[in-house]
Amino acid sequence: MRTLLTLPAALAASLISAQCDGWQQRIRCDLDVELDVRTHRITGTERLHYWNNSPDTLREMFFHLYFNAFKPGSEMDVRSRTIDDPDPRVMDRIAKLSPEEMGDLSCTSVRQQGRSLKMEPLGTVLRVWLGQPLPPGRSTVLDLAFQGQVPLQIRRSGRNNAEGVAYSMTQWYPKVAAYDRRGWHADPYVGREFYGEWGDYDVRITLDSTFTVAATGVLANAREVGHGYARKTRQQKRNDGKLTWHFKAPKVHDFAWAADPAYVQTTAQVPIGPLLRFFRKDDPSTAEAWSQLPGYMVRAVEHMNQHFGQYPWPEYSFVQGGDGGMEYLLLTLITGQRRLGSLVGVSVHELVHSWYYGALASDELSYPWMDEGFTEYAGTEVMRTLFPQLAKDRAHADAVKAYLDLASSEFHEPMSVEADHFATNRGYSGTAYSKGEFFLDQLGAVIGDSTLHRGLRRYFKACAFKHPEPIDVQRAMEKESGLELGWYFNEWINTTRTLDYAVHAVESRGDTTMITLERKGSMLMPVDVAVKERDGSTSCFNIPLSLMLGARTEQPEGSLWSTLPPWPWTHPFYTFRIYTPGGLPVHVELDPYGRSGDADRDNDLQVASPDPREDMDH
Repeated sequence: MRTLLTLPAALAASLISAQCDGWQQRIRCDLDVELDVRTHRITGTERLHYWNNSPDTLREMFFHLYFNAFKPGSEMDVRSRTIDDPDPRVMDRIAKLSPEEMGDLSCTSVRQQGRSLKMEPLGTVLRVWLGQPLPPGRSTVLDLAFQGQVPLQIRRSGRNNAEGVAYSMTQWYPKVAAYDRRGWHADPYVGREFYGEWGDYDVRITLDSTFTVAATGVLANAREVGHGYARKTRQQKRNDGKLTWHFKAPKVHDFAWAADPAYVQTTAQVPIGPLLRFFRKDDPSTAEAWSQLPGYMVRAVEHMNQHFGQYPWPEYSFVQGGDGGMEYLLLTLITGQRRLGSLVGVSVHELVHSWYYGALASDELSYPWMDEGFTEYAGTEVMRTLFPQLAKDRAHADAVKAYLDLASSEFHEPMSVEADHFATNRGYSGTAYSKGEFFLDQLGAVIGDSTLHRGLRRYFKACAFKHPEPIDVQRAMEKESGLELGWYFNEWINTTRTLDYAVHAVESRGDTTMITLERKGSMLMPVDVAVKERDGSTSCFNIPLSLMLGARTEQPEGSLWSTLPPWPWTHPFYTFRIYTPGGLPVHVELDPYGRSGDADRDNDLQVASPDPREDMDH
């Protein structure tokens, strides 16, 4: 029998099936760049094929010119000097750059079908007016000519970093801004991270032939290049001593590379996974740690593939460079003068970004916790696999403590604040990294850890290559758990309300004990309660929140669990009765596994006093 849906029901069914569905723009980007290693200047051309899959007619386009952030007086410079807690890697270093040390990137021309277009430079952004508006469902081709100067390395990009790496070439070309249902994302480069359109990149890089290049993508002319990629069998003869490297990178949203004449390359193959490449400076002091790194990273990829989703590209490179650790497509830049534990730790974190920054690719300026926090969560579990000694404590317990420290500080702001607009760097990092990890861990307490992990795999499978937003995470978890979770996502993302539940009273009458709980804070949560009786036995109770429209079906191991009727979210108190034939319970404890961000642990435990009438009876 065919069932006819009413309009609201049909709409609901449509929304349920439409997770991460919708339009997004697509590009093809062909770049041809030459780097002069004596002057540190770049010249290049870019052919951008742009498909407008939006419902809007586009009359202008925007490009990022990131290198312009490294000029005295730039927005990055001023913000770095005026924020209350400056990033020690930046501080006033941009302000002190000489003309030969500062960054620069400009377009000398932009053409559409041979016609020159009007341009307006806006610091780290370029506005371009299209000569022919681009209607929905159509594409256009823009040809750009650009030139620039590679800055002295300060933050992520640049030359001559603290470890002597010659070039960390990130955010180095005119990159078209993302356009989605919220319009253009032509954000200035102030300090945080990136958001871009999916596309296929074809990149040719020409520089002195003594340099080894590591880059996003797969090297297409390995036999002409050599340098550890393949045995050189064909010559690329140039009278000026330069060599052209040709990389192809399908389905990526950025392109990065690094170059140094002293790079040493090694490789490791992940079974049923990518080829891993490792590039380090030829330095005996780092050789031992780097020689052990491949084995750890093979196991790390295998763990991520099994537990979080399959890595979708054929290669990944770990490259010494940059200013700490920074993720890019198919490549990370990490500082390499580290002991083994530190080297593995930074490499794991940046690798795991390939799933969240890389394949899922949320708008990180708007939702930094969707990348950093989720990466911290998965990375913590990878590290516990690689180093079993880390598993002595509960996974993610540190994230709960870090969240509680943040929530009690003056730096706490909602997770919904735009990344660049946090009042402090401390507030940004605590929220994006620690609270983001805690957000997932506590959600595991709400729906069950196994359910959470299935939800994360479901999220990755449904939303890879689709720029998901918070609602897409919520829907994946709702579908997997069968519970309504809008209250959780709304309150923990958009507010800084306090979570504080308390044991209000424990009263005994004969073989019955009445336990009354109180919600003292304004944040809503389901509640777990452990009751330990005089004979040493412990019973645990899960009290779902009424807004969940259901209850957690997966319970922690080690205790006898019961599910009680839901706590109506409007009620500040909740009372339940238990049968205690052995007499009064020894104590009642909320959140016995320490899973929630409860602000006051002192009121979570109440030790019961004997009923005075019991003593009189004896």
